[in-house]
Amino acid sequence: MRPRLSASPRALAVTALALAAGIAVALVVAGRAQTPTLIPREAYDHPGQLVTLPDGRRLNFRCVGEGSPTVILEAGFSSWSFAWGKVQARLAPVTRACAYDRAGYGFSDPGPLPRDGAAIARDLDRGLRAAHINGPYVLVGHSAGGLYQRLFAARRRSDVVGLVFVDSSVEHQTEKFAAMFGRDAGNATEGMRRKRTACLEIVQAPAQGSEAERTACEAFFKPGPPGLWLKPAVWNSEISELDTLFDKTSEQVDRTDGLLKDIPAIVLTAGDADGAPEGPQDPGAQAWQLLHKELAGRFTHSREQLVKSGHLMMNERPEVISAAALELVAKARKRRP
Repeated sequence: MRPRLSASPRALAVTALALAAGIAVALVVAGRAQTPTLIPREAYDHPGQLVTLPDGRRLNFRCVGEGSPTVILEAGFSSWSFAWGKVQARLAPVTRACAYDRAGYGFSDPGPLPRDGAAIARDLDRGLRAAHINGPYVLVGHSAGGLYQRLFAARRRSDVVGLVFVDSSVEHQTEKFAAMFGRDAGNATEGMRRKRTACLEIVQAPAQGSEAERTACEAFFKPGPPGLWLKPAVWNSEISELDTLFDKTSEQVDRTDGLLKDIPAIVLTAGDADGAPEGPQDPGAQAWQLLHKELAGRFTHSREQLVKSGHLMMNERPEVISAAALELVAKARKRRP
């Protein structure tokens, strides 16, 4: 999520964690096109590669292109593999790029609760092994996905050769905002949780919901497999991710401190201009950039890049994300022919 302050110095309006709905799709035929090649939207009406985890659940992967390192794309909260189409289109001519649906998203089965970062990283680890998608990996994580990719990197440290953070959430983010701007600034996820809890109640007792409320709940999963919103386990997955993101998951990320410092990293921060900020900025934007500078500082070989974009950078500036990922792919190839 990306913070902004309104004219009132203590009124913080936080951009929601990434939603995939409405993001345009662009995929490329594996490794052949020199420019992004569009394929029909209907391609996302079907799973890509469904693999079975040790507990019998299925996880859905969508891979394009060929080559190594493989770029693994981790979506933000409430988002799935559909979000990465434009980025995959630009990566596929150079290397393999794999997006996937976390448990409870897209075509992947829901997983046991809690859906904290450790559970998500464990699923990805086991899913990649089941799919025979071997390292080395460059990891790209958007929003909440930036926390999840750090936990996966800690599990597979020897396989991860690069990290790209796309307007990433940071550990204990709500607590940090509250310390900067007051308690109200730390309530960024409460509205999202209320909406999802209301939808869960409607699914469990359909007679309680109006047609407008049901339509609003269904919209959370458009585009997506038909009827997904009618499954209580799906709503429980999202609520659990929210409930654990800035405490339990953040504490898990804390324990990786120092372990990942030698991995090359690029931190992409959404802002009002490319490069250095132009003119005065609202305090929320300044704080967001400061948190991202601190994130970049956790890595020995890193850089932060301010990108003129909203939070959904993979839709607005996919060329910047793909360039960052391919920069790390090229460095890894030089080190490991």
